[in-house]
Amino acid sequence: MTAAIAPLAHLVRRYWAVTLIVVAWQIWVSAAGLSSIVLPGPLAVAADFAGDPLSYARPAALTFAVAIVGLLLGFALGAGLAILSWSSRILNGLLTPLGLIFTSIPVVTLIPIIARLLGYDVRTVIAIVSLICFFPAFVYVGAGLRALPPGSDDLFRVFGGSRRQRFTRLVLPSAVPNLMLAFRLTAPEAVLAAVVAEFLMGTDGLGYMFRKAAGEFDTERALATSLIATITSVACFGLALAAERRVLRRWT
Repeated sequence: MTAAIAPLAHLVRRYWAVTLIVVAWQIWVSAAGLSSIVLPGPLAVAADFAGDPLSYARPAALTFAVAIVGLLLGFALGAGLAILSWSSRILNGLLTPLGLIFTSIPVVTLIPIIARLLGYDVRTVIAIVSLICFFPAFVYVGAGLRALPPGSDDLFRVFGGSRRQRFTRLVLPSAVPNLMLAFRLTAPEAVLAAVVAEFLMGTDGLGYMFRKAAGEFDTERALATSLIATITSVACFGLALAAERRVLRRWT
């Protein structure tokens, strides 16, 4: 019995602030006698999830998969363009302003255009997530490629290192911490972008599930969907953090 309670007690000690908010939420809803349409209590939300957990599994898996694919594509595009900008002054002068201008446009306004081009399906959602993830990768990786240790660049030039050797042995290793930082910070945003795109376009996933529940005034399911989306976002952050630690241990 003690062994079963110990993990729960550890979670309460670690996340006592969240526990306090949930308890206060339940007390407030019960004391005020609020309708479940206005605001259900956390017990009602938990009961809705426990009653049919499998109904949340497929939308959560779809949103998670789309977020991961979009994150990897956007990150690869941003990192690749940052490397191209580093390799050429002409490309740097061309790509940097275009990247800044393009990312200053709210992605929500681009959804109808991208949907017209790609269709109202998962491809558009992946494209939206990729656009969200592109700019942080481009900025952070570009900054890391230029943040070299003092004197290291001159040392390579003195010893006659080629441009390729300079990039693979000096520039790229120096950019790895920034690269992984961008990956970790962008991972939760990928889930948010996927949920927003699914909500606006009506494609399968947590975003559409929330939209449908809210439209039917099923507030318990809407809040449970929000909770699952939060957990999915935290899971992406945790995976990115684990990947960052592993890569940094290898490169440093």
